[in-house]
Amino acid sequence: MASASSHRAQAQTDAQDRLIAADEPLASFHLRAGGEMPGVIVTPALLEMVRKARVYGLRMARAIRAQDDSEQVTAWVEVEPDGDGALIRISDWYAQPLESTAKAEPEGKKLALLRHVAGLSARLGPSQEVLAVDADAPDLEMLAGRMREGIGEVWTQFVTPTAGSHHKRLHWRLLDGASVEIEGSDREWSVHLVPLGKPQPGSDGFELYIVPREAPREEAPKPARAQDRVSGIGRDIAPVLRQPVSRIIANAETIRTQLAGPLAEEYSNYAADIAAAGEHLLALIEDLTTLELVEDEEFVTEPDKIDLADVARRAVGILGVRAQERGITLDAPKEADSTPAIGEFRRVLQVLLNLVGNAIRYSPEGAQVWIRTEIEGKRARITVADQGEGLDEAQQARVFAKFERLGRSGDGGSGLGLYISRRLAEAMDGTLTVESAKGQGARFTLELPTFKERRKKPR
Repeated sequence: MASASSHRAQAQTDAQDRLIAADEPLASFHLRAGGEMPGVIVTPALLEMVRKARVYGLRMARAIRAQDDSEQVTAWVEVEPDGDGALIRISDWYAQPLESTAKAEPEGKKLALLRHVAGLSARLGPSQEVLAVDADAPDLEMLAGRMREGIGEVWTQFVTPTAGSHHKRLHWRLLDGASVEIEGSDREWSVHLVPLGKPQPGSDGFELYIVPREAPREEAPKPARAQDRVSGIGRDIAPVLRQPVSRIIANAETIRTQLAGPLAEEYSNYAADIAAAGEHLLALIEDLTTLELVEDEEFVTEPDKIDLADVARRAVGILGVRAQERGITLDAPKEADSTPAIGEFRRVLQVLLNLVGNAIRYSPEGAQVWIRTEIEGKRARITVADQGEGLDEAQQARVFAKFERLGRSGDGGSGLGLYISRRLAEAMDGTLTVESAKGQGARFTLELPTFKERRKKPR
């Protein structure tokens, strides 16, 4: 019988990559697999992560798969340098007897096939809200664009399942396999949802795949949008790169998880490295695309009446799992709080996701991140405050610069997040500022016009 646990275990290694301390269930698994305490790590995938984290000073995170004589285990593992060794954190530990693994093969092959033929794939949160999306099929690019603009919204707001009205949030089992109608495409499509998280399926979100029922038909040229005038990577290179990079990631994940058949552990590790590098490259492509967009002289936002407190609560909901993994508490505005402002919803959400994500990333474990809103005169403000190491005056002067990372390395970031966020704030007649002191955390404040102050800017 399979066993699952969301228990968060920790372990410590030394300068020789030996396991010197470990919580359950890792400790028992290590000993059953022939290891000693202290002793060299006997799980190849984990040893590879620890070695790279120590040698290159990288913080690494991925799902690993291992087995001993009696059971096969999958788990989410995070490794970061710690002194001369490394600190290991493990969650979503899932074990099943070896004799039952054959039963999972059909499901694994089905998932590999879905990833290969999908015209659009997306990562969803626990409430089926869109977190990230990528399209390979030309006739789904319009849908992918709308979904990117609606990050944080439930995916059924953008397509119409035959299982029911898209205005209702249905249980994922009722939507899995349903046919969907997609504006801009004359093909038939079906939708497939893969739940993530143990023991409750979907507790960590979902993978969404939209799969064609037939080959693509000849399509008419699409009318150009104003923002498509951006040249360079934003218009010409990014669409070309997204598809092969996404394919690389999907194929590497198929190899890593051995869904297509047994494979030597070292090759599985190589595939995991390829997938991680591909994900970093895809994130960089998205950052560079947005960078060109906000630096275009003709870039404009689409202002509307929004509630800063509501946007903050949505950002916290999206990043809640990431914060929990590090034991960080997100203190968001209360449900009764309301802070009216003028801004483009998806752009404000993009800024807040960057600010709260940075606060989670650079705060110590067990810390707290506060998000507060207020109105002063004709300006509405939202502040994200953390308990990190803080910034001195010189760092504050550089923190919004392009490609500035203040000496941090190895976390896969591009150094563009705060630069882009400030440009978006300014495009909405707002400001983005920072207050900090070394050792006292940082306070980033986004300020926007209220309903009464909005003015038209010449473009």
